[in-house]
Amino acid sequence: MELTQKIKERVIKSLDLGKDTTDQIILEQIDIEMSKEEEIQYFSVKEKLSMQKDIFNGIRRLDVLQELVENKKVTEIMINGYQDIFIEEDGWIRKWHKTFESTEKLADVVQQIVSKANRIVNEANPIVDTRLADGSRVNVVLPPVALNGPIVTIRKFPEKTMEIEDLLAYGSITEETASFLQKLVTAKYNIFISGGTGSGKTTFLNVLSNYIPQDERIITIEDSAELQINNIPNLVKLETRNANVEGKNEISIRDLIKSALRMRPDRIIVGEVRDAAAIDMLSALNTGHDGSLSTGHANSSEDMLSRLETLVLMGMEIPLMAVRRQIASALEIIVHLGRLRDKSRRVLSIVEVLSCENGEIQTVPLYEFVEEGETKEGKIIGSLQRTKYTLTQVEKMQRAGIQMEEEDA
Repeated sequence: MELTQKIKERVIKSLDLGKDTTDQIILEQIDIEMSKEEEIQYFSVKEKLSMQKDIFNGIRRLDVLQELVENKKVTEIMINGYQDIFIEEDGWIRKWHKTFESTEKLADVVQQIVSKANRIVNEANPIVDTRLADGSRVNVVLPPVALNGPIVTIRKFPEKTMEIEDLLAYGSITEETASFLQKLVTAKYNIFISGGTGSGKTTFLNVLSNYIPQDERIITIEDSAELQINNIPNLVKLETRNANVEGKNEISIRDLIKSALRMRPDRIIVGEVRDAAAIDMLSALNTGHDGSLSTGHANSSEDMLSRLETLVLMGMEIPLMAVRRQIASALEIIVHLGRLRDKSRRVLSIVEVLSCENGEIQTVPLYEFVEEGETKEGKIIGSLQRTKYTLTQVEKMQRAGIQMEEEDA
């Protein structure tokens, strides 16, 4: 690492790293500086190429992060200060053997990431959500809020958009429930996806969006653009904007939802509801924008309803009964996801939201995950199974001309 750092410093000093400096010029200068080190002559070709790549990444790319960003097996990158980097691979978290050379270098990489997405992060505004060029989600927390140096969390997404066949192959869902959800989306039921961190909510939302008819106009609203909807020609993608250094010109989820209602959408997809924007989302669902989709963090479908109540009350002082009635009127289906102890992501329940009676939102579970055991390797065996309840609200199915099969009715 010391040798790599020494060569990198010499390369930087020897070049004017302006806009006109091409990658090829930098690589050629790295080769020149490496040839000056006698001990490198004894390196293998693989070791030389690895050092060249590390030096180049430190100058032009994301330094030690570049290797992890390019590694398709790594799904999460967690940086706890410049000396501690943890990665998630195949659902398991471990510490990575490489580190940044200093806090300053990590801070430089952070600024490089946020500036490319037209975001600002500094001591006055130490928290920001942004993304990489490949769409990976990035959360940054800087000192003085973060006590052990810059904290960066990167959630990577697969290059190939996941489809229902992939979820079936992973055992996340069954063919019966996949067919059922397809009918619900096509018939324009309002569906909310709940789950904990890393349970696959965004991925599942992408999968459900594949069922939306291609002749519809869809508007997506997100804090940081993550959704990968490729099958809709008439697609509008909106993203929030943080306030500037003067604390002005912020564009929030609430602002975008209000604007989206004037864009003649057939459906509105809100990436995640986490604040008082829940009011506007529910209003949109209650004013003719059927078939809309959204996600939220919760431990169960029941907890999701309670959390939505709290989020609404955070932004508006209205009676709790009115909030519950609005939620019951807006939402029709809640799909709850979770990560099991073997790190697999599964659909744990599909719940129908009925009405608000006696002050409580009435729900019935249509499908629930039933665990049947586990393999010698610790892989959980189980699947979504029908309950004794069936879909009650069938009017949209009928209006859409979708034939209800015996298992749906």
